[in-house]
Amino acid sequence: MKLTYKTSKIGLLATFMGLLILASCKDDFPKAPETSANVSVLNSIKIVNAGAAGTTVLQGVVDEDAKTVSFPRIEPETDFSKLKFEANVSTGAKLEKETYPVTFEDGQTEKVIVVKVLNSPRFREYLVKLRLKVPVFGADFEKATTYDFTSNPLGNPIYEAFTGALTRGSGFDGQHVLVVRREAPHLLKVDELKAGVINKIMLNMTGVTQGTFITNMGAQVNGHTFIANLSGNTAASPLKIYHWTNPSAAPQVIANIDVGTIANAGVRHGDNFSASLDDQGNGFFFFGDNAGTKILRFDVANYTTVTNPTVFAIPVTGAGSWISYNRIGNTSEYLFTGHDAPVALVSDGGVASFTMSRTIIPVRGSDARVVNFNGERYLIITTAARTGAEATNFMVYDITKGATVKDALTNLNNLPTANPVFNYSLMGPVNTSPASQTGFYVKKDGAGKDETLVLYSGASDAGFVFFEFGKKVATD
Repeated sequence: MKLTYKTSKIGLLATFMGLLILASCKDDFPKAPETSANVSVLNSIKIVNAGAAGTTVLQGVVDEDAKTVSFPRIEPETDFSKLKFEANVSTGAKLEKETYPVTFEDGQTEKVIVVKVLNSPRFREYLVKLRLKVPVFGADFEKATTYDFTSNPLGNPIYEAFTGALTRGSGFDGQHVLVVRREAPHLLKVDELKAGVINKIMLNMTGVTQGTFITNMGAQVNGHTFIANLSGNTAASPLKIYHWTNPSAAPQVIANIDVGTIANAGVRHGDNFSASLDDQGNGFFFFGDNAGTKILRFDVANYTTVTNPTVFAIPVTGAGSWISYNRIGNTSEYLFTGHDAPVALVSDGGVASFTMSRTIIPVRGSDARVVNFNGERYLIITTAARTGAEATNFMVYDITKGATVKDALTNLNNLPTANPVFNYSLMGPVNTSPASQTGFYVKKDGAGKDETLVLYSGASDAGFVFFEFGKKVATD
């Protein structure tokens, strides 16, 4: 926004007269002293005993404005029990200690310590960042390329299909974004979106009928498009699931089920839909009922064969109508979430082996997934704006530490504060039907190694966004 300032002639005259008055009275004001005693400034600093032999000298870079110091990466064989600094400081000042004991916890490669410059009675503290010279892993979350179609004013305008609460479901497989706008679902090519091009690929709706809404939720899995209707659990309003591999062709109806005939299945299905399938299209479809009490699970084979409806109690009570049930890789473990329930590690039959605290990460976090990339492991969620004090945010947590996912979630849960390594706001208004989605895709290089991590987030009335992150690279 361009701001235009207007100054009147009277204002200019008043300003000029004020300057004259100040100039004529300048001798009436005391002068600031040119030097002050007891200054405690860190001019320069170096580590003098790095390396296995304790003879390597590393020069630090002082940022006086931020009161920080950064060093080149340090050989892990360094004796960190008595790290020694030499510093150039203000006249009369000195470092608080001659040596500093530094402890790196298991798996920790970075540490921030406080170095204090004393010049009694004054002192000044500097945050010194120390990094071990070890191979780096994971994604570089400080260098994100963002493709934003949300309510966040920093990106493009919100994608219009996500307005009016008419898009509850979306999906992402790295090649396409699936937009399940009621009665007008379509795909968007990721490569075109990256170029700023919006080109709707409409899905052929031949034979798509019945339900409170004929399309409501969906999933995009390995080039396969799935959409479920909103079912009233009657013969006249059955639960239907459609499948496309060619958007211009009529879909396959891979499920057409009167849920009322399934004992104890709960009430109304299709407010949520989780497709947990492997690379061969085998796995499960999960639906939580609208009352948030039951899970209806279907076996899936080869993407299109849907059988064996199974009902079990919801793993964590009070989850609400918009739950998710996502498989962790090709394991037998899943993450369960709801908009008023913490993240839980569960089996395919709803048995919880670990449930996180409601407060360590936002309890509004939804569609939780575990992502493995370049030797690190992450937890991703999209939050729901249920009140005026909440926004829709996409968050990434580093859960690398731990031999298993249960260990990793336990470690996260035990932190005094769990800070995300990446956090982005989709903004969005208060949402009474806050269906929210996440997604990810890992690009490989020619040797089949992880090269780029692509993460997706979308939410009703907030829009969608995806990000590209490269691998971490050691810079020194």
